[in-house]
Amino acid sequence: MSSPLSSASIPSPCINVCRMDPVSQLCSGCFRSLEEIAGWAAASNPERVAILARVTSRRLASDQNEVPHG
Repeated sequence: MSSPLSSASIPSPCINVCRMDPVSQLCSGCFRSLEEIAGWAAASNPERVAILARVTSRRLASDQNEVPHG
């Protein structure tokens, strides 16, 4: 039985502010790495959920001026 959600149903966190931070190596808009951005279209739902969890952690850390690199 297939998952009720297709990978396309989990939207990208992209907010069209596409600038890579030279220190963190993360996009200043969506807080994803180049690898995460490039792999998004092919990522499964569990992979996308994992990426979004990392994005959330990075965004929260950024609000405290401490962006984790992982």
